[in-house]
Amino acid sequence: MLEINKNYVLDKNQKAIAVQIPIAEFEKIEEILEDYGLGKLIEEVENDETLSKQEALKYLKLIKNNNVES
Repeated sequence: MLEINKNYVLDKNQKAIAVQIPIAEFEKIEEILEDYGLGKLIEEVENDETLSKQEALKYLKLIKNNNVES
């Protein structure tokens, strides 16, 4: 489990209103969330239509030549 070193920001009544974390830990959290989101996207589309290698290369060439909306 990722250990998060947090510092609480308090208002004048000593009520916690925000949290500060080191940037490296924030970037790690972002990476974890992006990986999770990518995994969910892969799960959603794994039964969708797939292209053969040749079809994919042809489509990529069309995109690079701006002949298809990406």
